[in-house]
Amino acid sequence: MNQIRALLNRFPRLKALLRRSLRVILPGRGVSTHYVEMAADEKDSESARLRMAWVNDGMPARQRELVDRQLAAYRQGEQVDVFDVLVKSLRDLEGVAAPMRVLEVGCSSGYYSEVFRITQLDVDYTGCDYSEPFVELARQRYPGVPFDVQDATALVYADNTYDVVISGCCLLHIPEYQAGVAETARVASRYAIFHRTPVVLGQPNKYYRKQAYGVETVEIHFNEPQFLQLLADSGLELMATHTLDETVRHGVGSATRTYVCRKKVT
Repeated sequence: MNQIRALLNRFPRLKALLRRSLRVILPGRGVSTHYVEMAADEKDSESARLRMAWVNDGMPARQRELVDRQLAAYRQGEQVDVFDVLVKSLRDLEGVAAPMRVLEVGCSSGYYSEVFRITQLDVDYTGCDYSEPFVELARQRYPGVPFDVQDATALVYADNTYDVVISGCCLLHIPEYQAGVAETARVASRYAIFHRTPVVLGQPNKYYRKQAYGVETVEIHFNEPQFLQLLADSGLELMATHTLDETVRHGVGSATRTYVCRKKVT
């Protein structure tokens, strides 16, 4: 299994192709299925209608089934690329005293606190999510870790509260994602990490309806140059980019990346 994971990580286009193929072969199963691209005249109304989709009471348990399998494999030394990329992103940061004060925005059931413990990262972790059901599950699973119910676009934390703020694969579900980026930058004192961000190349932003764990929701794929400009406009300097998968042909394509940024000194 480790050899297969390593091979797929070496060939991200093959990895992306296999993921798309599985969506066709197994409709209705898996994490994200039944993608339908929305027309320009419906994206705003549909994004507003499905804004609270992740508050669904049944979603945390369904997601946790997958996460628990990933965590079990990770404890046994198997590679889990989404875990490894975020751990590497934190390990590579310079000039932060231990323990590193970390906030994860969009933490769902708080499983990255366990990932950091498995990898022995010295972090003082706080998680927040706008979904009360997810936060309730996080508090049950990790009773010694602080979790808050928070809106990513209007965080209550003071400026520069955390050394590192991780935007944990939540912007793609937030219609007001620009405010989410600005809030991540505001609360961070040193670094901001935008983990597992879906982007498109040679195309404008794309908006999809999809099924996530069986619940209808919206997913945004960001035009990469525009997204990077948004980071810069929010006072962030791009330091590193980690690609989880990528498919590009003649300058047009898509990718999933983790962007590591330093907060500019003002």
